[in-house]
Amino acid sequence: MDIALNTPTRGFHQSEFEARTARAQEMMAAAGMSAILVLTEPEVRYFTGFLTPFWQSPTRPWFVVIPAAGKPIAVIPAIGTECMAATWIDDIRTWSSPNPIDEGISLLSDVLRGVTSGDAKVGLPMGPETALRMSMLDFNRLSAAIAPLTFVDASPIIQTLRMTKSDAEIEKVRHICGVLSGVFEDLPNVLRTGMTNVEIFRAFKIAALNAGADDVAYLVGGTGQGGYGDIISPPSDTPSAHGDVLILDTGATFDGYFCDFDRNYMFGDTTDAAKRAYDVVYRATETGIASAVPGNTCADLYHAMQGVMDAGGAMGNDVGRLGHGLGMQLTEWPSNMPTDMTVLKPGMIMTLEPGMTFAPGKVMVHEENLVIREGAPELLSRRAASEMPVIT
Repeated sequence: MDIALNTPTRGFHQSEFEARTARAQEMMAAAGMSAILVLTEPEVRYFTGFLTPFWQSPTRPWFVVIPAAGKPIAVIPAIGTECMAATWIDDIRTWSSPNPIDEGISLLSDVLRGVTSGDAKVGLPMGPETALRMSMLDFNRLSAAIAPLTFVDASPIIQTLRMTKSDAEIEKVRHICGVLSGVFEDLPNVLRTGMTNVEIFRAFKIAALNAGADDVAYLVGGTGQGGYGDIISPPSDTPSAHGDVLILDTGATFDGYFCDFDRNYMFGDTTDAAKRAYDVVYRATETGIASAVPGNTCADLYHAMQGVMDAGGAMGNDVGRLGHGLGMQLTEWPSNMPTDMTVLKPGMIMTLEPGMTFAPGKVMVHEENLVIREGAPELLSRRAASEMPVIT
């Protein structure tokens, strides 16, 4: 594959950010909010296009204010000025950071008071799967500085905006799913029996980067005789052996957007129980794909997949959900679980992730990525093999 010819354009046209901001402002007005404050990486990037690995450092906070009208305002450490200036944002307020005495709080409070009045409400994501990303001491200082302005929960607005993707966002996820599908398909030619998990993980990451992934930000998995159990611990130095089952679950990125799916393999051969479990979760995924249509809920997806696994002899499932939203983060809203009544809509990117315990201490997990369309969903990851591939 010629990566250069098949790679989507990086970044977004300014109209994408204008549309996101306009939708947010319409919803803010309906909710009685005069502004929204965002300060975590995905939300800052969603409204500005500010893409940088510098978020790995927790030292400095970053703020973006969405006013009731007009473009967002960035309130950021001076070290980020040039990077932010390359986005569509032109109102950039900075301070010299780190500065524990005043880590941008005075500057941010001036901005918030400048775009609001009286006892207005300022939205701030507060719900599940959100984080503050500033110290509680600074948040308390900010709350006191802007009084009588008050913070209210903006999670419903942020979730609604981000759950439905634009065509340009879908294209980026489709691309990284295609890249990693090829890596998974070629893996039996790369791995061999006897390699340790450390060697397997390293070989996979190298193959993914060579194929065109920007990063392999997330890679978990493991091996075990006749099946595996723990798949989130660091890789071990134990050599793989004939009869082992391998799972690799990756979240690789392109231009800040994730894929998230896994594949299973057997070294030479494995137990009939493991093969039957693979068939069950494969069929559960098929049922999930058929159920992933507009109007159904995430709970409907859960019950469709869990029903197949129950009929197939599942001994349990204690992971809480069978897939989730996907996009700028490895996991996003909503969740495929019995209590999530989120209605599926065209443009939502979802993972289907049925997993079952099929023997004591042995689980089988399968995952695909798709986008909800008006009719049948569009698979973004290429469908896994119907029988477990063999590594010699």
